[in-house]
Amino acid sequence: MVTENQDPAQGRRRRRRGASTARELKREVDYRHLRNPFPVMDVFAPDQIADMHDASLRLLEDLGIRVLLPEARQVFARGGARVDETSEMVHIGRDMIAAALATAPKTISCRAGARNRDLVLELGSLAFQPGAGAPHATDLERGRRPGSARDYREYTQLAHHFDVFQMMSPSVEPQDVPTHVRHYFTTETQLTLTDKFPFLFARGTPQSLDNFEMLCDFRGLSDDEFRATPHSYTIINTNSPRTLDVPMAQGLIDFARYGQMSIVTPFTLMGAMAPITVAGSITLSHAEALASIALTQLVNPGAPVCYGTFTSNVDMKTGAPAFGTPAHFQASLAAGQLARHLGLPWRSAAGSASNLNDVQAANENQFGLWGCLLAGATVIIHSAGWLEGGLTVSYEKLVTDAEVLNMVAELCAGAQAGTDEIGFENALAQVEPSGHFFAAPQTMERYNTEFYEPIVHDYANFGTWTERGARDATTRATDVWKSILAADTRPAVDPVRVEALRAFIEKRTAEGGAPPES
Repeated sequence: MVTENQDPAQGRRRRRRGASTARELKREVDYRHLRNPFPVMDVFAPDQIADMHDASLRLLEDLGIRVLLPEARQVFARGGARVDETSEMVHIGRDMIAAALATAPKTISCRAGARNRDLVLELGSLAFQPGAGAPHATDLERGRRPGSARDYREYTQLAHHFDVFQMMSPSVEPQDVPTHVRHYFTTETQLTLTDKFPFLFARGTPQSLDNFEMLCDFRGLSDDEFRATPHSYTIINTNSPRTLDVPMAQGLIDFARYGQMSIVTPFTLMGAMAPITVAGSITLSHAEALASIALTQLVNPGAPVCYGTFTSNVDMKTGAPAFGTPAHFQASLAAGQLARHLGLPWRSAAGSASNLNDVQAANENQFGLWGCLLAGATVIIHSAGWLEGGLTVSYEKLVTDAEVLNMVAELCAGAQAGTDEIGFENALAQVEPSGHFFAAPQTMERYNTEFYEPIVHDYANFGTWTERGARDATTRATDVWKSILAADTRPAVDPVRVEALRAFIEKRTAEGGAPPES
């Protein structure tokens, strides 16, 4: 028993001498199958949410949505929509939306490259993706630059390393790879460097079919097995206000037809391509999402599709997009209420408009993240690494944001309060008043596994930190991502299938590849 007069250092020395067994223990955590532990928060009253839903239905019926793809207009027409071919406007009735919502699955089981990477998307589940779709990459050593094949591969390796990212994202655009063969590169990179649930671009039917074939062959899937369960997903952005363009409409059709998942995401900025109010912008976003969901269900009833929104405001002084603002937070809450009104899994987003990984970037990303968490988002994209409103992904910010996501994941596990945790006999009864718990049996048993260990945060005091070079978190994050890339940890792959994949790519490239459709 430790007495009040015992030197704490003695307890610490004793702990070091007797802790060899504890050091061998590894802290076991599961960041791969998360459930959102936070109670959802409403921003509008239930009757106001019902009014917003009704206004969205009225918008689709009376005002309509412009659909640029003739095939999509034909699908809507066969389903009973009123279509004006001259103006390309499609007017969708309430009954059609209701029928689509009745067949859209409330739970989506996603198959990754490894069974322990599979995930289920539904209200209450939680999945993170790193920042996506950026034309530029940046890090402290190489600076800001146009996205390249090297950046895409490295970003894939970094995202694979952190278990808290359960889904891959489109990350950074590899601009040094020609567009007619770019999809071969991005799909091969994901298949060989990660076994997480992959993202496939929807840039026209030829590219989608190439991607599907590569995925099926590499995973050894029959056509029926591929169509029966989503083995991949894409993100579909509408062109707000009220436009569904050719590649996005074609992507909805192709992915629905082959049973793969679409995440429908109108990207609306209040005061620019959407009304300046939260209620107005989310009503518009909701209508566009409903129209897109209806298209997938008309093509293939029961096709996996996620409701989505990404709504923030613009800076009215400059017109620049702003993220992590109070309006962004409120818009996420409103979208969550509408998603629950429908009962569908849904996607939201964090993000930052900062130009570098500074306090502004951290504040904006975390405020946007908490909006998503309290809104009950199923999938949170742009949760790490996103800068400049999506123009850049930062290697250091990916690491520092992953630290925060790991902490959120820790909260998802839930705190325990059983006999062992209370520790009456092996902790409370072991220490006299004014004593310390350094050497208590409970502490000795758990000191190596009880607490989350940071990947980049530094808890040293000022003197120790100064002696170590007084390096800030962004500088330390550089060491982290460099060590991850140096380790080059990747899943085991069948070399025969890798060879077959590359032979397919060489053959299709020699045939001219597949230019994206526009």
